Amino acid sequence: MVLDRIDEIDPQVSAYLQVTPDLALSQARDADTRLRGIGAGPGPLTGIPVMIKDNISTAGVATTAGSRMLEGYVPPYNATVVELLQADGAVMVGKGNLDEFAMGSSNENSAFSPVHNPWDTGRVPGGSSGGAAAAVAASMCFAALGSDTGGSIRQPAALCGVVGMKPTYGLVSRYGLIAFASSLDQIGPIAREVRDCADVLDVIARPRRARFDFREEPGRWLRQGP
Repeated sequence: MVLDRIDEIDPQVSAYLQVTPDLALSQARDADTRLRGIGAGPGPLTGIPVMIKDNISTAGVATTAGSRMLEGYVPPYNATVVELLQADGAVMVGKGNLDEFAMGSSNENSAFSPVHNPWDTGRVPGGSSGGAAAAVAASMCFAALGSDTGGSIRQPAALCGVVGMKPTYGLVSRYGLIAFASSLDQIGPIAREVRDCADVLDVIARPRRARFDFREEPGRWLRQGP
């Protein structure tokens, strides 16, 4: 469903720098196995399609930080947050567009393509995590990881009508994040609702879990955007 949605919507939005359908389908099959009670038990994000901002390292998947300088760079390791998402059974559907090296607030400065706000493609989505916010708003993923130095999660989340948060410094590992300003950079979630963000944070904040208490609502991840 999400891969079809990306094919339909992203040519107008340019939220993704790279879509990873083979990896996504492989991880989805693993998630389905876990959900049937085989092997490791399911976690809160098992089977949930997630985008990773393209300044967060992904083993075997190109990570460019929106810059031609890193075009073709394929990290040999995953960022800690990516390892935690994979261990929980999340499904990575691709890498999110951003202002080059996360330096911008409109997502017009990507070296590959500007991102457009999915509610009105004549407007900006905010930045630098504009691809992540636009993808969540348009249901091209159910959650995303962005990075925030001076508003780069919170501002695009606001402009795209979704929820984003910058965690307290040190709560989430920065290992594998391409640095902008290391004393301010933080990786954090973008999702459609506060409790969705809480579920993501609860996974990536390990081992010091955030421990949010929300009741489960069946199918609550399955929402449509513009």
